[in-house]
Amino acid sequence: MSDAAATTTDDQPTDAGTSTGTDWHALSVEETFDRLDSGADGLSAAEAATRRERYGPNELPAADGRSALSVLADQFRSVLVLVLVVAAALSAATGHVIDAVLIAGILVANGLFGFVQDYRAERALEALREMAALEATVSRPDGTERVDARELVPGDVVVLESGDSVPADARLVTAESLSAEEASLTGESVPVEKSTDPLDPETPLADRTDLVFRGTSVARGRARAVIVATGSDTELGGIATALRESSDEETPLQADLDQLGRRLAVGVFVVAAVVLPLLVLGGTDTVQAALTAVSLAVAAVPEGLPAVVTLTLALGVRRMAAENALVRRLPAVEALGAVDVVCTDKTGTITEGEMRVTEAWVPDETFELDDVAEDERLRGLLEAGALCNDATVEDGDPTERALVLAAEDVGMDVAALRERRPRTDERPFDADRRRMATVHGEDVYVKGGPGAVLDRATAYRGSDGDEPLDDATRDRVLEQVEAFSDRALRVLAVAEGSDPANPESSLTLLGLVGMLDPPREEVAEAIEDTKHAGVAVKMITGDHPGTAAAIAEQVGIGGEVLTGSEVDGMDDATLAERVESVDVFARVTPSGKVRLLEALQENGHAVAMTGDGVNDAPALRRADVGIGMGIRGTDVAREASDVVLLDDNYATIRNAVRRGRTIFDNVWKFVAYLLSANLAEVLLVLLASLAGYLILPAVQLLWINLLTDGLPALAIGADPASEDVMERPPRDTEKGVIDGGLLRVGGGVALTTTVVLLGLTFLTLDGAPTATEYAVTMVFTAFVVFEFTKLYVVRWARGTLPGTNRWLEVAVVVSFLLHLTVLYTPLSGPFGTVPLSLADWGLIGGALVLAVPGFVASAVLSRRWARDTGTAAQ
Repeated sequence: MSDAAATTTDDQPTDAGTSTGTDWHALSVEETFDRLDSGADGLSAAEAATRRERYGPNELPAADGRSALSVLADQFRSVLVLVLVVAAALSAATGHVIDAVLIAGILVANGLFGFVQDYRAERALEALREMAALEATVSRPDGTERVDARELVPGDVVVLESGDSVPADARLVTAESLSAEEASLTGESVPVEKSTDPLDPETPLADRTDLVFRGTSVARGRARAVIVATGSDTELGGIATALRESSDEETPLQADLDQLGRRLAVGVFVVAAVVLPLLVLGGTDTVQAALTAVSLAVAAVPEGLPAVVTLTLALGVRRMAAENALVRRLPAVEALGAVDVVCTDKTGTITEGEMRVTEAWVPDETFELDDVAEDERLRGLLEAGALCNDATVEDGDPTERALVLAAEDVGMDVAALRERRPRTDERPFDADRRRMATVHGEDVYVKGGPGAVLDRATAYRGSDGDEPLDDATRDRVLEQVEAFSDRALRVLAVAEGSDPANPESSLTLLGLVGMLDPPREEVAEAIEDTKHAGVAVKMITGDHPGTAAAIAEQVGIGGEVLTGSEVDGMDDATLAERVESVDVFARVTPSGKVRLLEALQENGHAVAMTGDGVNDAPALRRADVGIGMGIRGTDVAREASDVVLLDDNYATIRNAVRRGRTIFDNVWKFVAYLLSANLAEVLLVLLASLAGYLILPAVQLLWINLLTDGLPALAIGADPASEDVMERPPRDTEKGVIDGGLLRVGGGVALTTTVVLLGLTFLTLDGAPTATEYAVTMVFTAFVVFEFTKLYVVRWARGTLPGTNRWLEVAVVVSFLLHLTVLYTPLSGPFGTVPLSLADWGLIGGALVLAVPGFVASAVLSRRWARDTGTAAQ
């Protein structure tokens, strides 16, 4: 049972299945009743009421979710946001109300956008609780009655029929042709046949065939079962507890921005503390010096960064939605670009999520399904399989439905066939007989396990008619069964009889069908592309090891297979080592999935986890990026995810990784551009202050900041993907946004700007004892021109070519026109500028010509660093 059921408390007696951690699957029916102090007729209503007071309702506990106010407050708790709040306050205190309002508006808009996205994640536990809102048929000593499933208690006996949802974890008492659909809990792709026989205590969850579990459903048959665990003590309840206790992981970008915020916070105070006394000692008025120091500190803070990041992520969200990926949490978009391991479920994610007949055999010939259209014996085999069958094209047991679909695929109208040859008698499938027989007038058809059918067969249908089934032929049949099984195919034998009174005697074997849940056609290519991009792919499934190995090999994963029991038996150090070399994990429990995920994360990997079942929810929540399935996924899996694939297509993950890498590239370019401008401002003002000059007064610093952090910077967020974005390995999340490449291009460009503009400063001062309006205007305007040029240099350093973003060109033109207004309109007065002549513009152009080689050299050094460190395509 779940970990939640594995503790004993003094206030709950040991007859309760909810508190002892008993291996119920290892007990006989009689022992189970004894432990629960119950019986075959169940509990009386009075006893059930008494136990309900002890154990509480059969429902999951309320989640301790965050309130809406708490979620909103979380949007403003990063260090960078706090620095920006201080910057807004400083701007307001120094009279720059417009700047203060701008910063505040950016913060509020960013916070509200993040709130809308983040609050939806809190619905995961609510969806989990609503899953089991159902009724159940319970047995009482005086008969059966329908009750609210929340009223069930350990010891109650429930009646289950085909199509019923299982209301609680229960030990089977009787089972008539019973199979259960458990894919959402265990990952098993086909219904699990159930029986009442006790099992070995070490039997893993997915193989506990004498138990049924809350949140699963009855695929076929009828049963009576005694409740052994309710509410949070069920397997589903254990998952709910793990989901509630897990916390959202901080994405790499969030961590990077917080680190950047801390560095800037320190830098802001250092800048202000150094510049202020230098200006005062140089003869600048104390008030003006203080205003400039504060303005320079504000200029060093990237108030546009949250807006750029939010816009970039929002654009990514829109583009991903068009590519069938719904993003539920904005930072997850970028986090996909840092992922270096994808842990994927098998059923419904890599595979199509439904059983299909892929091969068929008649003595002694094997066919792919699409080869059988004109073969008489194969058509007879599929016709028999469609008649000895309770499924339809739309609904039914997945194995039986696969036979119906196979018949339809070769041109049969199964509904019309059944009308022409109605069923007159039947023997339903039984777990002991492992066969099903139907009678259609004088004809009999039987299907079931190969051994069970061969036991009753005396002949086989050969190419020249019916032949006696001798030992040699039996051996050939069994060899073919083994060949199908080796390819992880589920094998059924189909036979024909001629004695309606004894439908399972003297059968003639028609052949075998092999079926499996096949891989999606596009998955192999998508996995190859993902691996080519440096992202490892690991399959973690609850399905059978043989099936997992076969599917993994088909889609290009392959390699050794570890089972859940082997994983559970490893200590953390051993698991951390093995998880690096093994790519396929089968029969893994929900807690095992989380443990594998944590081992990868402890090894330094950024992990994306895909899944569609209830059992995937804890790992989805804890992964760096949780990816749920939109079509086949449960509500719980979708709500626990950061990204939902609307088409359940693994190929969409590849597109999402590309989009995530592009988003990080754009954030990287903006930070490089921003920091190069801020560093140049600080260096220029600092060095000019040492010489006694105030070269960029406060209002001009803030104007430069507004232009550089404004439209051009925002336009970078719309940059397209560079051609090599999927040729690079995943980025190292420990290096952050500010890596060696960024420092080289940002630092080099800033130093070049500082040196050239210092030269321009002293050239235009022409020996004046104080900064003249003309000199200040020249340096001010040249700085703006340099910034617009640096945009293209920084973009090229990250592999983005000029002319690929029309919005950037528009932004540069508009921003340049805005700057002209402070030169040639009455705004020149407040900004302390004078109009510039054509010759002055020529001088600025000459300064730019001198700076460009330094800009380009910085970008080359950045690209070379990326290649040398393996962070760019070779």
